[in-house]
Amino acid sequence: MRACVDVGGTKVAVSLSTDSASPLIGRRSEPTAKTGNNDALALQILRLIDEVCAAQGIDAAIIDAVGVSSCGPFELRDGKVELAAPNICGGAAGPARGLPNQWMTALLEAPLAARFGRVRVENDGVAALEAERRWGALKGLDHCAYVTWSTGVGVGLCVGGRILRGKNGNAGHAGHSFVVDDDDHALCGCGNLGDVESLIAGNAIARRFARPAEELFKAAAAGEAAAHQRVDELCRVMGRMLYNLIATLDLQRISLGGSVFWNNRDVLLPHLQAQIDGKLVPLTRGVQLVPAGLGDKVGDYAALALLD
Repeated sequence: MRACVDVGGTKVAVSLSTDSASPLIGRRSEPTAKTGNNDALALQILRLIDEVCAAQGIDAAIIDAVGVSSCGPFELRDGKVELAAPNICGGAAGPARGLPNQWMTALLEAPLAARFGRVRVENDGVAALEAERRWGALKGLDHCAYVTWSTGVGVGLCVGGRILRGKNGNAGHAGHSFVVDDDDHALCGCGNLGDVESLIAGNAIARRFARPAEELFKAAAAGEAAAHQRVDELCRVMGRMLYNLIATLDLQRISLGGSVFWNNRDVLLPHLQAQIDGKLVPLTRGVQLVPAGLGDKVGDYAALALLD
């Protein structure tokens, strides 16, 4: 029996599975713990695993592996992953971002490994990329990426059939690449001013435009000119990030997910594709932006993909 854990800046979800060919069962989700000591997230995950097992009539002692797909970036301490995720840990940006803690990192892998032994933690972009290559919209592709546009902006990258991870498992944090340097309202939780995530992430949209992302997209779809202009601005930033990934890595296809994209994919996808098409044609010809093949379940299956 495996536990599959999806850690995001907004929610934590836990499911169970017997193997990668079996469906996930017993999913339970709740808002991500962000108060108390910096072991609060790990304790939350342990409790959720126990609760899911109890609800399924399963003894948690039989769990022999835990896969964790988590927002990053990561820091390694004694070889174990701790989170320095800017939408969970409030220490980097300080009180201006409003997170109710001053954590520089949140404990993650060590408490889980102490109980369950086999634990694999990967950046959620990397984990979702593995899932999309196995079951979703990136099957059969060796030069591809997965991008999540949600509370944060994350990326998983594959070139030549090899998934890129980097020295601490942080490859693909293109959401923290700089795009402007003169916007006082674009403070990212990582402490950067003017990176992609600070401008277009789900929580950034509400801060910058004083209206929730869903409300903004609905207004744009209804024909409100100001909202439509804002959506064009968001797509220009995300589109440039996607183009830069294609130009840098010579990709074939990018699969997109995350709540901001998924809930508004019919509006966003043509805008984003337009930011790619026709630019340096030898690199962009035939490159497709596609919705995640696993849909809004990509985060759950991302954790499962880590456990074979």
